[in-house]
Amino acid sequence: MLLNPFEIIIMIIALAAGTMITRFTPFLLFPEGKTQPAVITWLGKALPPAMMGLLVIYCLRHVSFTAAPHGLPEFLAIGAIALVHLWRRNVLLSIGGGTVLYMILVQLVFA
Repeated sequence: MLLNPFEIIIMIIALAAGTMITRFTPFLLFPEGKTQPAVITWLGKALPPAMMGLLVIYCLRHVSFTAAPHGLPEFLAIGAIALVHLWRRNVLLSIGGGTVLYMILVQLVFA
């Protein structure tokens, strides 16, 4: 299905408006001088670790422990991520390094 130029412009405007609303609403609801509600503060502390746990479970959902390599590349990469993060406390370095290690393991070592 091809869209005509008018539909494309309307779609771009709708996407830009949706993005702007989701970006600006928190600043309008919770200005800098106003105290945040307790539930918002709690969500700010609880959601990041919960999302990381959810992502780990999502990434490991298709790992087969009964077939070779029995999840070994995934768990080696997770271990490397944990060690690098404990060592350097740098999220970008730990996740990037773990991703590179995982790719090397699945493409070259366990291929």
